[in-house]
Amino acid sequence: MTATFTESEMAAWGGFLTVYGRMDRRIEHHLQEEFGVSHVEFEILLRLTWSGDGRMRLNDLAEGSVLSRSGVSRAVDRLRAGGLVARSVAAEDRRGAVIELTEAGRRLFDRAMSAHVDLVRREFLAALSPAEQAELARLLGAVKTHQDRPPVR
Repeated sequence: MTATFTESEMAAWGGFLTVYGRMDRRIEHHLQEEFGVSHVEFEILLRLTWSGDGRMRLNDLAEGSVLSRSGVSRAVDRLRAGGLVARSVAAEDRRGAVIELTEAGRRLFDRAMSAHVDLVRREFLAALSPAEQAELARLLGAVKTHQDRPPVR
């Protein structure tokens, strides 16, 4: 017999997938049209900006991404071609690649981030009251905590 979702499970999972897909498409379109970067490239700029010194090892960038290491590497190559990041060999072990945000990358990110916040507020957060936003954050935190556990074998 084929396993199926309960009505409640389907509403939760299907609703999440629908909202995520719509938001991802809207964000992708907006970033491409306004700033010439993909959602993934924007995420790389975001993570570099939030790293503190604007630098991260390529493996660390890939670790938190939905893309494979090679997918992140290709996105970094596109950002590098646009002058938004630089790539160098890690000085500490000479084995890994270090990606660094350039001044042009920082300027583009600052402009894009303001527009991104406006888009997310308008297209996602405006549908929820502050209390609902807090509840959604709590629920997603519970899922993340569950996923952070070691896998059961």
